Amino acid sequence: MRAWHLTLPLERGGPAPLAAQIARGLAGRIRSGALRPGARLPSSRLLARMLEVHRNTALAAYAELAAEGWITTHRARGTFVSRELPVVATRRLAPGPRPPAPRAHFELPPAPDPRAALPPPGTLQLLGGVPDPRLVPVAALARAYRRALRRAEHLSYGDPQGHPRLRAALSALLGEARGLAVAPEGILVTRGAQMALALAARALLPPGAAVAVEALGYRAAWEALRLAGARLVPVPLDERGLDVEELARRVRAERIRAVYLTPHHQYPTTVALAPGRRLALLELARRERLLVLEDDYDNEFHYQGRPLAPLASSDAGASVLYVGTLSKVLAPGLRIGFLAGAPDAIARATAHRYFLDRQGDLALEAAVAELLEEGEAQRHVWRTRRVYLGRRQALAAALRGALEGALSFREPPGGMALWCRVEGSLSADLWAGRALAAGVAVQPGRLFAFDGRARPWLRLGFGRHDEREIREAVRRLAGAMPPRSGSSRR
Repeated sequence: MRAWHLTLPLERGGPAPLAAQIARGLAGRIRSGALRPGARLPSSRLLARMLEVHRNTALAAYAELAAEGWITTHRARGTFVSRELPVVATRRLAPGPRPPAPRAHFELPPAPDPRAALPPPGTLQLLGGVPDPRLVPVAALARAYRRALRRAEHLSYGDPQGHPRLRAALSALLGEARGLAVAPEGILVTRGAQMALALAARALLPPGAAVAVEALGYRAAWEALRLAGARLVPVPLDERGLDVEELARRVRAERIRAVYLTPHHQYPTTVALAPGRRLALLELARRERLLVLEDDYDNEFHYQGRPLAPLASSDAGASVLYVGTLSKVLAPGLRIGFLAGAPDAIARATAHRYFLDRQGDLALEAAVAELLEEGEAQRHVWRTRRVYLGRRQALAAALRGALEGALSFREPPGGMALWCRVEGSLSADLWAGRALAAGVAVQPGRLFAFDGRARPWLRLGFGRHDEREIREAVRRLAGAMPPRSGSSRR
């Protein structure tokens, strides 16, 4: 209460004294629950200044409230809402469950299901694609952020396309590490990859446009596209990635305008889009004027051989918009993603961003740009790539030791997760539920299925926890294994 300006409607010159109006107004707020038991109230001097009344008026109002039992005053500590309220308010404010929140009086449209409830505290999280925030170079980031905050322009309005330094640093990163010849004017910095996808769909597709997606994929991206007005069309995939021949048939039959996919480490299966299919997809996009939304969410973490170059690096027809993120390079909580592609398309997405979110955090963007310019971000990736490789090996060894015969998998050449097939007599959904109750969170295949049907798979991430924690998580997972059904299922 000390930090905010308290306002009460006062009728100056009205029939009721101001002190009585103040007391009645504060009692009403306490009764409604706006001021909770134990809440600190402003001093009488501060209350008088806030309400523009004489201090004696404020003192009289507090005296009336204290006499009625609404507030208590302690000479050394201040004035507080009483924890022992009058009987008239006890039913409303007594300790215990709060009354139900009021429901909207207007009609509400259907809402998306985020399916992202945080696990209970203490849960070990084998969630695919989640990095370990304990590895972030916090000291270097904090120093860069402090330097950025010293510049007043970083605390004002700026370029909605993103800080020029960060766009230049991302242009260099994409050119050197991923083979993308994209200038800074072809990059839009966003609050995470989700915003990049939503902006691309809003700015570049008409409402109701059909967008092809992988039939097993990233539900959060699907919902971002849906909320932007897209109609989604699932396309099957196999061990070579998205079935581009089937996509071509769907394009002709359903007037598909765009395709969203994760061709490097397919989410969730971890497979890579085969070279022949990559070429066929780019040719299909050129011929049919398709927008290709390429989500390259964890390019940096490839452990065997060289990572595949992004589709955008071979895109002579300017059909691909490249969606990237620094969530794995640094941390997901920083909420820095980007969209890269043809400058005219980026300009359209930037115009939408201006009216949706205006701009990003310029100080944070400048700080991250400094880490990229000085090589600190790159060194961090090199260090953590070795760490995550060790964790992948630890998870694979623990699973083979404790769950041989129940789970089968191959170790992917990159990414932060294993896609594990569940033996036919076990239910992946039941196992995931029992595992959560045992203190370990895993993702069953149903969460990634476009049709929402059960799939005999678990996606197990190894990024968030160290080797000791991974072994404990597998121990809990093994202990939570459900009884076998005795009958096979597909």
